[in-house]
Amino acid sequence: MEYAIPAFEIPTIEVVGQSSRFPVHRIYCVGRNYAAHAREMGSDPKREPPCFFTKPADAIVANGEKVPYPRGTENLHHEVELVVAIGKEVTNISTENAKDVIFGYAVGNDLTRRDLQAQAKKLGQPWDVAKAFDQSAPITAIHPVEKVGHLEKGEIWLKVNGDMQQHGYIEDMVWSIPEVIDALSKLFSLVPGDLIFTGTPAGVGSISPGDEIEGYVEGLDILKHTIV
Repeated sequence: MEYAIPAFEIPTIEVVGQSSRFPVHRIYCVGRNYAAHAREMGSDPKREPPCFFTKPADAIVANGEKVPYPRGTENLHHEVELVVAIGKEVTNISTENAKDVIFGYAVGNDLTRRDLQAQAKKLGQPWDVAKAFDQSAPITAIHPVEKVGHLEKGEIWLKVNGDMQQHGYIEDMVWSIPEVIDALSKLFSLVPGDLIFTGTPAGVGSISPGDEIEGYVEGLDILKHTIV
C-alpha cells in the first residue's frame, strides 16, 4: 500500500501481563456521571440520558510521561476517571450483556481547558476545543478483565503534588458502566480498540506547569504524570 502522505502510527496502550499492545480506535467520554461533580459544574445530576463527547485517539499519553501545558488556555483542569477498554464489536447491546464486550480497565485523566469549555457552554457551542486537544488523555496500562474482574465498586482519587483533590467511589456513578455501554452502543458501533472515559468525581481544579499528578482507581495502577 502506498500513501499520498506519510502514514501515521496507530496509537497503542500497554496491556498488563502481555507483550502485545491495545490499539486505540476512538475515545468516548461521559459527562456529568458523578452527581457531586455535576453540582460543582452547575448542573442538575438527575438521571437524564448520558452526555457523550470524544477525544482523538492520539490524545493518549503513556503513564509516567510528561504532559505539556496546552496552548490557548489559562485554566487547565484535572479529571481522574475509570477507563473501559472495549474488546468486541457491538451495536445496540443491552445493559445485561454489556460486560461481555469489555476487554479491560485503566485509569485516565480527562484534561480539560476549563475556560474554553465555559465559553463554549455560554455560546451554546460544542466542547471540542476544551476536551479534544493534543495529549489530553494520560492513561495507565490496561488491566485485562481476566486479571482484575469487573470493577463495580472501589475508591477513585486524584492528588496534585501529594495533596488529595478528588475522592469518590466508582459505585457512585449516575450511570453504571453497563448502562453507559448500552447507551453508547445505540449511538455508535463500538469496536475493539475503543476507550470509554466514564466520568469524574467532585473536586476538579486547576493545574499548572510543575505540578505532579497521581490518579488512582482501586485495583488498578496509579497514573502519574507531570505538567511541564
